[in-house]
Amino acid sequence: MSQVADLMHGLSIAMQPGNLLYTFIGVFIGTMISHLPGIGPSAGMALLIPITYGMQPATALMMLTGIYYGCMYGGAVTAILLNTPGDAAAVMTTLDGYPLARMGRAGAALSIAAMSSFVAGTLGVTALIAVATPLANFALRFGPPEFFALMFFALSTVSALAGDSISKGLMATFIGLAIATIGIDLQSGISRFTFGIEKLDDKIGFVVVVVGLFALAGAGTMIESHSSNVKQLVKVTGRIWFTMADFKRAFPAMIRGWLIGFTCGAAPGLGGSIATMLSYVTEKKLSKRPEEFGKGAIEGVAGPEAAANADTCGALIHLLALGVPATGASAILMGAFVMYGITPGPLIFQTNPDVVWGLIASMYVGNAMLLILNLPLVGILAKILYVPSGILLVMILGIASAGIYSLNSNVIDLFMAWGFGIIGFVFQKCNVPKVPMLFGVILGENVEQSFRQAMTLSDGSPVIFVTSPISASLLALAAASILVSLWLRRKSKRYLQAAA
Repeated sequence: MSQVADLMHGLSIAMQPGNLLYTFIGVFIGTMISHLPGIGPSAGMALLIPITYGMQPATALMMLTGIYYGCMYGGAVTAILLNTPGDAAAVMTTLDGYPLARMGRAGAALSIAAMSSFVAGTLGVTALIAVATPLANFALRFGPPEFFALMFFALSTVSALAGDSISKGLMATFIGLAIATIGIDLQSGISRFTFGIEKLDDKIGFVVVVVGLFALAGAGTMIESHSSNVKQLVKVTGRIWFTMADFKRAFPAMIRGWLIGFTCGAAPGLGGSIATMLSYVTEKKLSKRPEEFGKGAIEGVAGPEAAANADTCGALIHLLALGVPATGASAILMGAFVMYGITPGPLIFQTNPDVVWGLIASMYVGNAMLLILNLPLVGILAKILYVPSGILLVMILGIASAGIYSLNSNVIDLFMAWGFGIIGFVFQKCNVPKVPMLFGVILGENVEQSFRQAMTLSDGSPVIFVTSPISASLLALAAASILVSLWLRRKSKRYLQAAA
């Protein structure tokens, strides 16, 4: 009953006219960004974080979160109409969404994708409420050893599962941790790795890193593919609503997709791509008509789309209850919390109840807005696919550069952002995952402080990390995640060799 009362209080905050407006702006921008292949939620949120300066924390976070799950909704549009996923999580939607569009059923595919996202998103927020508060209460038992082990587990899991190589993931993580050490050491007061540049004493700003790493690097990718990108868009014609027979086939897939997506989102490092893949494989195995998959099965759209949206809700469990991000987009959202002086974690439900419950309630409202946006207006919203990429490039570069410079009116910030943009672009070309680096930058300071505090409590003995049952369990899970990742990659390599 306490959670119901808190949710009602959150709804009263989310339904305020200003918050409603910015929630709508967030989900609308997220939908637009998702229609641009290769941009994704991380780049979209990174691009718009500087614009939220001066806004109320709750309002800004509602808008940024709206961009996050709005991208999950709209990613199906390019997957279905263009056979090009708007983000990695929409890859599986192309397998049956595009064949349905080619069969003249683009409207049915788009509407079932929107309904799947709505159902999974609504159930996902409800599950978030049910899980986050008890988990936050449990996390109140955590001390420095447990928090260090938790963050170590998150970093190791992301490093092991992101990208196609553990070594590349670990390299990206260590680069991020190294960047986090730049600035004045809180214990000694000595400048570290600043090379005499006073601007770096205050550390490298999170916004500078994330805008460069995602938004500017994404613009570089768009420039590279500008001349080679040929669009063959399938137009939305005829009926835009699914039939009752479609819904009966799709509804069980929606529920299964929600369960798979929420579970994967709650596991650090798995993310939407794995969730949608597992959902698609599950639907194909359980289907009475497996031969239709890949040729236009409606379940092949409903399951992955439900999993992708539920994944965002699962990812927010770690952020709100434990203060540890689970995905790249939730890491950016965590940086936004910190930017506003709010520390996500077990105490946030006590110290900032208006912010956290207003944010959770706004997700119910935002999901309803997205359903209204994506059903009757999908044909109009798809027109953004025809916008020349040159215009989009100018807009992205202009907004990113102006936003970074406006933070402190400092040209050094702008140069650093462009530097991180180059790093991000090189990472993309070399298949080095950027998310582990972002995790290292955001969690680096907390990892260091928790480690130092734990060592102080134990008089310098590392045994403290294994004498605590919670800490020892988390460290064992971290080791297991790396070993499992190695086993899965070796098994996949053998399978590919056998298939060849």
